[in-house]
Amino acid sequence: MNILQGIRDYRLLNRHLYRFSNEQIRAYQLSELQKLVAFSMNHARFYSDLYKGLLVKSLEDFRQLPSINKQIMMDHFDDINTCGLKLEAVRDYAVQKELHREYLGYYQDQYVIGLSSGTSGNKGIYITPKSMTERLPFVFLARSGLSSKDLPFRILFLLRVFSQGFEDINAPLIHLNYLSTMTPVHEIIGQINDDHINILMAPPSLVRQLLPWASTIKRPLQMIVSYAEVLEKEEKERFQLTFGTRVIEIYQASEGQIGGTCRCGNLHINEDLVFIELYDKNGQPVDRPGPVGTKMLLTNLINTSQPLIRYEMNDLIQLGERCPCGSSFRVIDKVLGRNDDVLYLTNKNRILQPVYPDLMSRWIITTSDSIREFRVSQISHSKLEITIDVLDSTGEARAAVAEQLRTRLTSELSSYGIDADLDIRIEAIRLPETMAKYKRFIGLKPEVADHS
Repeated sequence: MNILQGIRDYRLLNRHLYRFSNEQIRAYQLSELQKLVAFSMNHARFYSDLYKGLLVKSLEDFRQLPSINKQIMMDHFDDINTCGLKLEAVRDYAVQKELHREYLGYYQDQYVIGLSSGTSGNKGIYITPKSMTERLPFVFLARSGLSSKDLPFRILFLLRVFSQGFEDINAPLIHLNYLSTMTPVHEIIGQINDDHINILMAPPSLVRQLLPWASTIKRPLQMIVSYAEVLEKEEKERFQLTFGTRVIEIYQASEGQIGGTCRCGNLHINEDLVFIELYDKNGQPVDRPGPVGTKMLLTNLINTSQPLIRYEMNDLIQLGERCPCGSSFRVIDKVLGRNDDVLYLTNKNRILQPVYPDLMSRWIITTSDSIREFRVSQISHSKLEITIDVLDSTGEARAAVAEQLRTRLTSELSSYGIDADLDIRIEAIRLPETMAKYKRFIGLKPEVADHS
């Protein structure tokens, strides 16, 4: 890691966040977009063909470029990435990592490979070069609402799996510990106390599980960082009151680092890292607080290994009023449509064990490439109804996929002491026009979920 480069990144990102005017933001974005489009046309056959004869002289010109989505990206993976990587080899690498639970390491010693599910299509494969992930600690520092005066950071990150991208956040004065989201609460509290953790990073659904244990944390946390799910304002206030600390939110996806927190604790679009376009249900731009952006297009300004230009996201956001921190970066008032329900299943000790949606998603999408879409409904604390939309045309092939999924889920759940009745159905799943109405997970809401 180049510490001097990291310090330069930190200072530059801070200057952008707090000193850029609206005019400077637009000028910076146009310059970066022009460079990105030119690079992509010269190094990626897909964009060379897609943008042939098109010029980007203004932001309005850029907004007229064709958009892409995950399905298009995966269909043209070999011709979109600029590293010469082939989809079949990269996908096999990513799936094997999942199946063997070996998440550290770089592909070809150069790239972090991300595997994600979403609300459209099957698996998405995302490439991040090592040179970029090694600079993440300073991006995190600049966009976490934390001050360098608060160093050192002793972070406990609760997430589904630990990957090389997260490992690269470790740096002098930034130490990252990891526990799985399936870890029993008493073990989480134990590590917080034993390692003198001062920053906890976890989805709101998991922070909720820790509430009854808050008084057992020996040293007050300096901050709780929420990610991956919608953090309701009422719940944020509850967390702050119970744990006696600040609670902030970061907004990151496989496609890019969409939002970061300022010194006032508000979530801003990272205007210098991504270019975000928001449109309402009528296709009109959303550029003010109030209306919900039902369509989001993301352009990653900094990752040229896999250029994502006007890439359709399924997240829904609502802009907020200008922030008192003074930043001209747009404020995100609410993030909608990312709040999947947690599943609660009875384990062998007769305790309700939470199973988080991102974990269940990974089990399903890595079982077979034939699973196009899925939906999980919890019927009881011992039964799940799982509907899969399968690409295979023959009944025999579809039945084989269903049995393969049953075997996989039975094995994965049993590793957590869960013996659930799995009702697996095969049928076409039609996605609604507005993703706000679509839920992949329909869970139960227990009055008390014992996660001990």
